[in-house]
Amino acid sequence: MPAARPAEPPDEDLPEDLTRLAALHGVATSYRPSPDRTVPASATAVTLALAALGVDTSTPEAVRAALAAREGELRERLLPPTVVRWDGCGTPAALAALPEGTRLRVDTEQGERRDGAELLPPGVHRLTATAPDGRTAEAHLIVAPARLPTPATRSYGLLVQLYSLLSRRSWGMGDLGDLGELAAWAGRALGAGFVQVNPLHAAVPGAPTDPSPYRPSSRRFPDPVHLRIEDVPEFAYVTDHERVGTLRERAGRLREGVLDKGALIDRDAVWELKRDALELLHEIPLGPGRRAAYCDYLAEQGTALEDHATWCALAEVHGSDWHRWPEGLRDPRSAETDRARTELMDRVDFHSRLTWLTDTQLTAVQHTAREAGMPVGIVHDLAVGVHPRGADSWAQQEYFAAGMSVGAPPDAFNSLGQDWGLPPWRPDRLADCGYAPFRRLLRGLFRHAGALRIDHVMGLFRLWWVPEGHPPTEGTYVHYDAEAMLAVLVLEAARAGALVIGEDLGTVEPGVRETLRERGVLGTSVLWFERDWTGDGRPLPPERWRADCLATATTHDLPSTAARLTGEHVELRDRLGLLTRPLEEERAEASADTAQWLDVLARLGLLHGTGGGTGTPAEEAKIQAVHRFLLRTPARMVGIWLPDAVGDRRPQNLPGTWDQYPNWRLPVADAEGRPVTLEELAASPRLHALIDVVRERGDDRNG
Repeated sequence: MPAARPAEPPDEDLPEDLTRLAALHGVATSYRPSPDRTVPASATAVTLALAALGVDTSTPEAVRAALAAREGELRERLLPPTVVRWDGCGTPAALAALPEGTRLRVDTEQGERRDGAELLPPGVHRLTATAPDGRTAEAHLIVAPARLPTPATRSYGLLVQLYSLLSRRSWGMGDLGDLGELAAWAGRALGAGFVQVNPLHAAVPGAPTDPSPYRPSSRRFPDPVHLRIEDVPEFAYVTDHERVGTLRERAGRLREGVLDKGALIDRDAVWELKRDALELLHEIPLGPGRRAAYCDYLAEQGTALEDHATWCALAEVHGSDWHRWPEGLRDPRSAETDRARTELMDRVDFHSRLTWLTDTQLTAVQHTAREAGMPVGIVHDLAVGVHPRGADSWAQQEYFAAGMSVGAPPDAFNSLGQDWGLPPWRPDRLADCGYAPFRRLLRGLFRHAGALRIDHVMGLFRLWWVPEGHPPTEGTYVHYDAEAMLAVLVLEAARAGALVIGEDLGTVEPGVRETLRERGVLGTSVLWFERDWTGDGRPLPPERWRADCLATATTHDLPSTAARLTGEHVELRDRLGLLTRPLEEERAEASADTAQWLDVLARLGLLHGTGGGTGTPAEEAKIQAVHRFLLRTPARMVGIWLPDAVGDRRPQNLPGTWDQYPNWRLPVADAEGRPVTLEELAASPRLHALIDVVRERGDDRNG
């Protein structure tokens, strides 16, 4: 369970017993949308959150009984279910509080048994405590480095949504072959240190597929839609040349539709085509070496992969919403599921092999990036949660809070709050198992990542739980054991030799950024949001930016730099009916905001340059100046949004829209909206002019 927290400010609508019970289970009874304002949580939100944690609050008597039971449990227990020991940071509070004379025994992750909890190797060990009065307790002991190392040198890199990066070899959307080419070129020709991509997690199948990479079926395994089919070794041994020719023709039509005819990226059509190709490749026997490598992967991934592949096979038969499957199949451990797995063995193997193929190409891309001289390589992205109907929510349902969804409370930018439709993990179940699901998830991602971006990193501390059937305003925060979550993150990143970047934009609980920095987790700083919010509200001078961050001009959820400079982002939102104020007010505010930044850039002498391609020279000079500014900050990593390099006007995702805007379906395009291929990017004068600007100061590797 999360550590008990002080009771929130009393809510007159909540009985005292319920308020105390909520605090002991990490359920907040109020929240602060701003430092000067406290909003009480509703009794409905609190009771439903507690119910999702298995706490009965149905009657006042039940609340009193649950409170007495919880207080008794905390009073009598020797140890919490998970204890964290930071290397070199002294005795954990949970161990220091043990009765004098308590004996400790540790069974290490490495298979050793030790008396005492000193000088242990990093890992997740099993701790047994025996008190003088005969009481015993067992706990998971996470031993982690005190912090991740600071990047030795400053690096700059490219940020891109992989699906949007098409080459003349793509099958209708960007793939891992394209990512490898981009990394090799950017590392060798541009001196880039990394390429950051969107989450490549497995999507929920079925047409139409949710195109958002942030609502995956599984975060534990990658999506085979990203495979470069021709790079699968078995492709060379296909003898049915007619079928291969047909596949290539279909791929050409998809590619040309996007690049030459203005079509949107159609992920469903791409997957249908690639699935047909992969069915053909599945008929080709693996050679002895390939077979051995595949068997090793199966053994290494174990039950997790078997569950994932079983879900994929069952979804082909019963549809992708496992809640509507025959009752016996809704339980991954039932006899019915076991029988179905046996009956569908060939399909389970098919989906297991696809996962392996994707994993091997992901590993190859990171190897290519490092060979190209990148000190970091590929920065992968971890979505904040999974789809409620997907593979992970089926296979790991005991770890998810039933009837709850993750979102955000109302704030100054969204008075209605947000519901992201993602089931949250139960903090109590995570603690009880030593955070095993989180550990396995991270270990899988770090297999082929030089760094990992954690979307909404504040979720390691608390998440806004929204009860099913209720608006986001009827939610409340539920706290997690952030120390344990961070310890697991630092442990797995250190083992992989990887960096961690936390997406910490927006409303952040006091102390969170400081805690992340203490553990070596980099933050995210976006130029337009970096203002002196505690002072005059004006743009923050570059020397006052934090060093431990990835600094960028924009992100996939924000307007491109060209659109922001021209105000086109306001016009777009007006056309889609998304403005909450009159258009002229929005225009005036956006214009004033941009003018302040341009004034800063001019005063610093950064507004110079002639441009290198399409778009007005003045516009290019401003975009270059923005990036000169980023290089003036002490940020250890500086990211260039790849569409910015060619003047793209369109955001990849426009929050608040669904079918009104083609979210997650746009290729990288130039200032006129014409799709730009990877080959054209590599030859773009405008891109090279921007890179030259970055490299002016990028050669100062220590920033």
